[in-house]
Amino acid sequence: MTLDYLIIGAGPAGLQLAAHLEREGRRDYLVLEGADRPGAFFSRFPRHRTLISINKPHTGTADAELNLRVDWNSILSDDPELLFTRYTERYFPSADVMVQYLADFAERTKVKVRYNARVTSVARAGETFTVAAGGETYSANRVIVATGVSKAYEPPIDGYELADNYADMAVDPRDFLDQRVLIIGKGNSAFETADALMETTAVIHVAGPSSVKMAWRTHYAGHLRAVNNNFLDTYQLKSSNAILDGNVRRIERDGDRFKVTFSFSRVNEVEKELYYDRVLACTGFRFDASIFDASARPELVIKDRFPAQTPAFESVNVPGLYFAGTLTQQRDFKKSTNGFIHGFRYGVRALHRILESRHHDTPWPATTLKATPEAIADAIIARINRTSALWQQFAVMADVVTVDGEQVTYLEEVPVDYFKDTAEAPLAFVTTLEYGPDHDAVDPFDISVSRIAQDTVGQAHDAAYLHPVVRVYRDREVVAVHHLAENLENEWNRPAVHVRPLVAFLSRQLDVR
Repeated sequence: MTLDYLIIGAGPAGLQLAAHLEREGRRDYLVLEGADRPGAFFSRFPRHRTLISINKPHTGTADAELNLRVDWNSILSDDPELLFTRYTERYFPSADVMVQYLADFAERTKVKVRYNARVTSVARAGETFTVAAGGETYSANRVIVATGVSKAYEPPIDGYELADNYADMAVDPRDFLDQRVLIIGKGNSAFETADALMETTAVIHVAGPSSVKMAWRTHYAGHLRAVNNNFLDTYQLKSSNAILDGNVRRIERDGDRFKVTFSFSRVNEVEKELYYDRVLACTGFRFDASIFDASARPELVIKDRFPAQTPAFESVNVPGLYFAGTLTQQRDFKKSTNGFIHGFRYGVRALHRILESRHHDTPWPATTLKATPEAIADAIIARINRTSALWQQFAVMADVVTVDGEQVTYLEEVPVDYFKDTAEAPLAFVTTLEYGPDHDAVDPFDISVSRIAQDTVGQAHDAAYLHPVVRVYRDREVVAVHHLAENLENEWNRPAVHVRPLVAFLSRQLDVR
């Protein structure tokens, strides 16, 4: 028997896609999971057990769509009991809660998962994939990989193998009592570790070639989050700890200690030897492509950390091989949110719609509108004031209004690049939510920096905060752009500031038609 879809991995993305297939009545699928439970990743990571994805059950509104803007952990479902916010009130929850949540999700949605079925090989002959897992062999027309980045990324450091890796290191602070510790890496795992060890260590140095990037400045959730940045305080207030900017060249044993050769970026690559009792590697993860036979091995990009993908989340060189979940951050690497549940849950829904369109003749869900600028503006305004998908997947996902003669169609939550790759209508209005130009280059808390007033319609294109942007495509080319003025309450419905300028813009474009 050849399955339509074989999903590898029963984490949030794999379960999300399976739930969509189940709801649509597609029974010819199976999820393969190497562990004995769904979401096994979260039973181990993050190592110090606090998630950095926010959870806010108390919002003051019963609007389920709006609430998803501040619920970064739920995967999409019609069942209100399957909201992560029902499980805990902690703003930064324990990872153990995620483990229970995913187990409940799998059980209540009745998705078809085979546990203890670790995939050992994936091959492709003709248009059929052959997958070996758990002593069984499966055939499938399409394979969707939802394994996440499961293998430690190892930077080219001589002696790197002497370091304790984040995945295996001790997490009991008492194990580091009075020790000098070097942490390699400047991401959340590095600072999560530093914060956890500050009370017991003698000295902690956090090292890496790049400067520390704060999420509140870049708006990328994977950069250093405030919940993990207590270490910065100890460094700037001269409390024994330090951040080293530069490259670790070598790690060597020197008796009971480690001698680390370090070159400093800010002093013309001057090298210095520093001594530590422990070296911890918190350098991130990458995609594990070892299971793929040469016939099905996907091309890799970004230092071989991710599979290269088309706008449809399909491998660029292996037809029928798709990716879901955090692997899809290759499409928006360090720019938007495909690397996180609150982003890729919408990417997975888009992937499901792409698969439905390609293989089951099911068109993208759409509604029709009157061919007037007022009707189009009303539809856009109504959506941008509620949508969680465009809010979370800023600049990456869009609502699209296509105009073909008098036929006007509204499509929700279309990946921008997928639209550009497949657009057929001669005229389209593509609406996204975006931050302003160079938003990551200034300190958002510096009141001396000039900022566009939220009511200044003519300068909305320079607004720094998240705001709606409507682009006009004619035959797949952008010919005009309209920015709606930013708003403190994220309500873009003021007649004089938002609605009438948008109607006038749409009217001009329809007149050109």
